[in-house]
Amino acid sequence: MPRTRIHRTPATPWWRTAVSYQVYIRSFADGNGDGIGDIAGLRARLPYLKELGVDAIWVTPWYPSPMKDGGYDVADYRAIDPSFGTLAEAEEMIAEAHAHGIRVLLDIVPNHTSDQHTWFAEALASPPGSPERDRYLFRDGRGPDGSLPPNDWRSRFGGRAWTRTTDPDGTPGQWYLHLFAPEQPDLNWASREVRAEFESILRFWFDRGVDGFRVDVAHGLAKDPALPDLGIPEELLFEHERHREGHPHWDHDDVHEIYQSWRKIADSYAGDRVFVAEAHVREDRLANYLRSDELHTAFNFPFLTAPWEPEALRSVIDRNLASHGEVGAPATWVLANHDVTRQVTRFGRKETLLGEHGYDIESAGPCDLDLGTRRARAAALLMLALPGNAYLYQGEELGLWEVEDIPEALLRDPTWERTGGTVRGRDGCRVPMPWSGAEAPFGFGPRGSKPWLPQPREWHGRTAQTQSGTPGSMLELYRSALRLRRGQRGFAAESLRWLEAPPGVLSFERAAVLRCAVNLSSEPYPLAKDWGVLLSSDRIENGKLPPDTTVWLWGGGARAV
Repeated sequence: MPRTRIHRTPATPWWRTAVSYQVYIRSFADGNGDGIGDIAGLRARLPYLKELGVDAIWVTPWYPSPMKDGGYDVADYRAIDPSFGTLAEAEEMIAEAHAHGIRVLLDIVPNHTSDQHTWFAEALASPPGSPERDRYLFRDGRGPDGSLPPNDWRSRFGGRAWTRTTDPDGTPGQWYLHLFAPEQPDLNWASREVRAEFESILRFWFDRGVDGFRVDVAHGLAKDPALPDLGIPEELLFEHERHREGHPHWDHDDVHEIYQSWRKIADSYAGDRVFVAEAHVREDRLANYLRSDELHTAFNFPFLTAPWEPEALRSVIDRNLASHGEVGAPATWVLANHDVTRQVTRFGRKETLLGEHGYDIESAGPCDLDLGTRRARAAALLMLALPGNAYLYQGEELGLWEVEDIPEALLRDPTWERTGGTVRGRDGCRVPMPWSGAEAPFGFGPRGSKPWLPQPREWHGRTAQTQSGTPGSMLELYRSALRLRRGQRGFAAESLRWLEAPPGVLSFERAAVLRCAVNLSSEPYPLAKDWGVLLSSDRIENGKLPPDTTVWLWGGGARAV
């Protein structure tokens, strides 16, 4: 296949201003009718993504997996799970995406493997102290009979982070660490063999044309070798993780040496290959991952989790632009992903701040979907007006809401079981996409097929088919925004200047020719008459910006503050 324009490296690397689209492959499009999204479905929808106007897609794990955590429990990093397709199909999809001008990023899961990975089977069959066990974090238990776990660390999915093994003779054995599910044993990144294996995996996919990777749990690979106790009660665990200095298993300084070696590999390939980190760390430490010899970008979780309040939003924007600027990295903005409550739902509640788990709304009050949709439209234009790059999560361009009434018997997220049925988990944002038609499966798969999670019947009004070409629809808003973002020169600037505005209004300009105003107040905001409207998230009447609305303006001259 001939090279396309995306392979020609521009003066400014593509990833600094790109808009990427997250494909949660299990829920994107089902090509064979088994109820599970797959590569065939993705390939069929590439023209849709091209028309949407994205620069890249990020495909969540498609590797062989027992699916104990939606594919983030990987059994083989160099193959494709049969439920998704074949390696040959994956290679064809990458080539087809490139032909459409779309780059392809994959998920890499380096903190842990599946317990069905060959390495873990070998570790269980080998004695303590063996090279096979050294690939993971096995330890003897505490207490006279070793019946207590090695320390007090807790799993992100609930419960303790250690599981005891059984030796071949049936007696209790060592314990192994799993910061997530027991089926996801943590790798030992102090092992040279582990490091060499993942460097080989990166090359395997780069050689097949992949343009980069999203790094899962990027902040978790290195652990304090002493494995000290945390010494805190479980109810304070998540708050403690965000603020503790010198945490023993999150954001350990030794992790940066790993990414320095990864960066050398990426830089050895043509075409500006890129990494984006999922790093839940303190804001003052995130830039450490983005130094010129480490990762390229990192998701901006403080922006994702910020409440719909002007002071909070401006503060997080300022902090991120400042910290990223110190290391010459672009900010990476995101409003949704496969781990958090969809923005239509969270913005439709009185309390718009995400909960501690990231997918658990703190307020249990009712959701106003009309208000949530209005705010989600405004938030989208705010995000896409900011300097840097952005990520969209599949379905946000359709205005999908969180499905909060999935029957308990159908829930798949391990959090549900691990918390004893107290936290429903992330399934509500992972419900399969509605493409067309008046009833399920809404074009997700062939007529009569049954999606792996149930779709709300009310989604018939938010299918891609219904919204395509419909003026004022969420889909057409996103299409217009991405077209303008790519074509208007004001979006090329890597900085912004805040403008004077009344309380509750955020207003800034880019390159003195582009302005963005967001009205988070309860009163209409008069717009400057000498600026023309490029795009607005809702109707503007009598020259005034309504509440919960964002507008892009085009003109010249503005007084900055």
